[in-house]
Amino acid sequence: MSKKMRSIHDEETLGVVFEPRLVNRLLKYLRPYRVKVVLSVILLLIIAGAEQLGPYLTKIALDNYIVPGDFDGLIAIVAMFLGLYVTLAFARVGQAVVTGWVGEKVMFDIRREVFSHLQRQTLSFFDHNPVGRLVTRNTNDVQTLSEIFSSGVVVVFGDLFMLIGIIVAMLLLNWQLAIVAVAVVPLVVWVTFSFRGRLRDVFREVRVQTAAVNSYLQEHLSGVRIVQLFNHEKATAKGFSGVNDHLRQDHLHTVNLFSVFFPILEVLGAVAVALVILRGGNLTLDGAITIGTLVAFLQYAERFFRPIRDLAEKWNIFQAGMASAERVFDLLDTEPAIEEIDNPVKIEELDGRIEFDNVRFRYNPGDDEVLKGVDFTIEPGETAAIVGATGAGKTTIINLIGRFYDVSDGTIRMDGHDVRDLRRDDLLRDIAYVSQDIFLFSGTIRDNITLGDEFTDEHVQHAAKQVHADSFIQRLPKGYDEEVTERGGTLSTGQRQLLSFARAMVRNPKVLVLDEATSSVDPETEAYIQDALEVMMKGRTSIIVAHRLSTVQRADKILVMHKGTLREMGTHAELLAQKGIYWRLFELQYRRVA
Repeated sequence: MSKKMRSIHDEETLGVVFEPRLVNRLLKYLRPYRVKVVLSVILLLIIAGAEQLGPYLTKIALDNYIVPGDFDGLIAIVAMFLGLYVTLAFARVGQAVVTGWVGEKVMFDIRREVFSHLQRQTLSFFDHNPVGRLVTRNTNDVQTLSEIFSSGVVVVFGDLFMLIGIIVAMLLLNWQLAIVAVAVVPLVVWVTFSFRGRLRDVFREVRVQTAAVNSYLQEHLSGVRIVQLFNHEKATAKGFSGVNDHLRQDHLHTVNLFSVFFPILEVLGAVAVALVILRGGNLTLDGAITIGTLVAFLQYAERFFRPIRDLAEKWNIFQAGMASAERVFDLLDTEPAIEEIDNPVKIEELDGRIEFDNVRFRYNPGDDEVLKGVDFTIEPGETAAIVGATGAGKTTIINLIGRFYDVSDGTIRMDGHDVRDLRRDDLLRDIAYVSQDIFLFSGTIRDNITLGDEFTDEHVQHAAKQVHADSFIQRLPKGYDEEVTERGGTLSTGQRQLLSFARAMVRNPKVLVLDEATSSVDPETEAYIQDALEVMMKGRTSIIVAHRLSTVQRADKILVMHKGTLREMGTHAELLAQKGIYWRLFELQYRRVA
């Protein structure tokens, strides 16, 4: 059963730190790179072990060579010291490169999986999820997950190894001083857990507000033309300042928490060093330990709190990462509302017979029905027009033909097969849609016609010539290689519409669906399109949705929709003779034109 995505406002309740289900699922992304992960862990072991030799070499230098005055022996120790840290430098570089590589690969895999999953979602999913929110999932949240792998999971092992190595080294040097050094650890643990809950809540809120900012930006930048046309810039800027201020306050909250948290850890570390100096100095004065042992122990005590601070910082990364992980996995677990059966009917090519059998449909459970028992049949090669007032159900019908939504009741058949029994790829392969809202992608004119499919230049140009798009394309400086700006902003409405016709024609569809395809063009361009329609619809099942009744008069049959029901059906002449809804619509438009 498909899982409905939560709205952006429900995200505040998401995010459970270290939920085993999420952790295990995240670790699965490391499996393809297990060799690199093992190599990184080995390098961390080498680093953790080598780090403990530095203070010990300091002890030997003081006790065995500096105090006795053996300069030659001191040179040898210094050489060993330099060699040790050169080796450590190479090990750290290698470890950082390997973990960074793993993190980027995992981020690449998750981001690709999320995008592929979004591509499979149905229109109903995007009806309920703002694009900005989905962009946040595939950018900010995935980036946070990458930090878990590159700066979290593997590096935590290094901190733990380092901590264990320091404790062992201190115990070997002097167990009494070791106990003094770790005396403040319970306080460190208490402080860390005290801040943990607050940081978790703040990180959750930051994610919520980041999604809100992205959604606001996406919506208002996409609609910037409307914003400017209605002189709405100040109000829009004020609205953005509001959501942006919420994000700023949440980020400042994290800054404030960290500005208190880390200084507290520094103070506790200083207390531990002071206790070591006090106790160690007393033991040195009594002759119980050497000066070299005390200096080495002070170095160990100082280093002892570094991995603890790092682990505290990694904990914060995990908190942010778990919140992002739950959001990403919540998205990945949302199955498409439309699922194919296990053994779908395979068809090589559609004939184009479309049948609606008592079709009922509502967009959401509990909503009013948009279609109420609609019955009609369109034979192969016929041209059918669907007319009616706004909200009558015209666009819903054509969305159901391509199975962008599933019917609530009744059956839609294509060539005698229930569309739910067909592979959706087979169904859409032979259906071409042309809408009044034309979306053009960044790329060339050719790219926007082919959409990345393999078509020869001859096929592309032939399709463009059929719909009279070739003439304006050839006038462009680079012709079919002319770059198209975002959403085709440099092209006129008519030119964008002609490109959408070429996009449909190059695929040689068996079923052609025109949804208000001529409503936004000027009369001259409409004349070109009407001429092209004669060629496009020949031999194809064609469905025309239009408000302009002048564009549907030649249809083989006209379906008149009214409040979700099919009220009239017939040819233009037949419907005028009935003097019903169609006649009133025609009279209204005729008088308006007159």
